[in-house]
Order: sequence, then structure tokens, then C-alpha cells
Amino acid sequence: MEQLITYFETIPSWHRSLILVGGITFFWILEGIMPLFSVPYKKWRHSIPNFFFTLTTIIVNFPLAFLLLKTSDWAIQNQFGIINWLPEMPLWLYVLLGVLFLDLIGAYAAHWVEHKVKPLWMVHLVHHSDHNVDTTTANRHHPLESLIRYTFTLIGVFLVGAPIGIIMLYQSLSVVLSQFNHANIRLPKKVDTAISWVIVSPDMHKVHHHYQLPYTDSNYGNIFAIWDRLFGTYMTMDVDKIVYGVDTFPDEKENSSIKGLLKQPFHKYRRPTTES
Repeated sequence: MEQLITYFETIPSWHRSLILVGGITFFWILEGIMPLFSVPYKKWRHSIPNFFFTLTTIIVNFPLAFLLLKTSDWAIQNQFGIINWLPEMPLWLYVLLGVLFLDLIGAYAAHWVEHKVKPLWMVHLVHHSDHNVDTTTANRHHPLESLIRYTFTLIGVFLVGAPIGIIMLYQSLSVVLSQFNHANIRLPKKVDTAISWVIVSPDMHKVHHHYQLPYTDSNYGNIFAIWDRLFGTYMTMDVDKIVYGVDTFPDEKENSSIKGLLKQPFHKYRRPTTES
């Protein structure tokens, strides 16, 4: 565990890029072998706006990374933050709690707020308006959402008091797990259900991408499934009945256009309907 944290403390940028590209490549191949939905769509054309927003996410986060480092250094030097206020514990538990709490604040809380605050929902809509959810959807975030998510991560680093090694480990896990649970793959039902007690599984997260409430407002988790179960936002449905997209923005052509997606947050809010 000590070697793992030492590695992530100084992880080279190209290693992080390899994790991102390697994850997409692996799950892209797996989608061809064991797809959840076999609906034909032009996969490369579909991926273009998603890759564009992956690039904008990198561009937004890269110059701001130093703030995470400075905040982390300050927290460690001043013994500030949740995991630094707890009694002494084994390193593996210290790391696990750090990743758990970063996931709670940086992912679950951010995601929940984006669904509950109307202007933020309009920004997050870019992610939900994908009509063919696959592994490339994981990083389909408007640049404004990248800033929102970054802000929550920074708050998480401050409140948790996580050292930089745990932050880098968390971000790497977040990337790969998001690619995994968005991937268009069908696992054996018992395997998917078992996984969903610990981490967010593909079937669990696909429910969140159903086009109507109340399912859209459920299963907010990214890495750990515990938060949805703990806070009562966990839901299930027959995955074969899932319809991707958002009921209030049904134009698939517009939702596949980079220009249209960049303008999406600035549309007038449209009240969603609830599935009966």
C-alpha cells in the first residue's frame, strides 16, 4: 500500500493519460463482445462530441491542478481534515477512508446538487442528453460542469485533508470506474447485482440515464454504491426497459452536435415529466 501511494504521489502525466485512454479502449472493445444494447449506431460518429468534451475537461482541470496540491499540502501541514482528526489507523484504512470521503463530496454530493439546482441541471444536461450511453459518455461534461466538479473536488480535498497520493489515486479510480459503469456492457445479472453492493455497476448506473423521473434522480454514485443506499437514492428497474436521453430535450440531432451541446446550458429550463 505504501508503494502504491508513493507511486500516485508522483504519477507522471503520461501515466494518467494512459489510464484514461487505456480504460476507454478496453471498455470500447468489451462493448463489442458483450453489449448491453445491440441497437446499431455509428459509434465513431457518436464518440466525436464525447471525445471533444473529454478534451475540454482535461483543458479545464490541468491548469487548476496546482490548487489541489496546495490545498492538500496545507491540510497535511496543519493536520486539518476528517481523516487527520481520526485516531491513528493502518495505512490501508487511511487510504480507503480518504477515497471514500473524496467520492462522497467530489462525486456523489456534486452530482446530487447538479440535479437539484435548476441552473446546474441545465449544465449537467449535456451529460444526460446522450441517446446512446457507452464508455465515451463517462467524460461528456460541458466545460462549465468541469468547473463545478472541480470545485466540489477541491472542497473535498480541504474537508477530507487528503494527501496528494490519495487524491491522485481517487481521480484515477474515478476515471476508470466511470468508464466502466457507463460502458454498454452486459454482465451476468447476479454478478452485476453483487458488484453493486460495493461499487457502482453498469446496470445500476444505466438506471440513472433513463429519460424520465424518478429514475433520472437516482443512483448518483460514481465509485462506491454505499452512498445511494445510505441516502435513499438507490433505485432499480429492468435495464431492457431503459430509454436513454432526457424527456425535455428529445432532439437527438441537436444532442449530437458539439455546437448545440455547448449552447445547451443556456436554454430556458423545461420542467421534466414523471414516469407513472
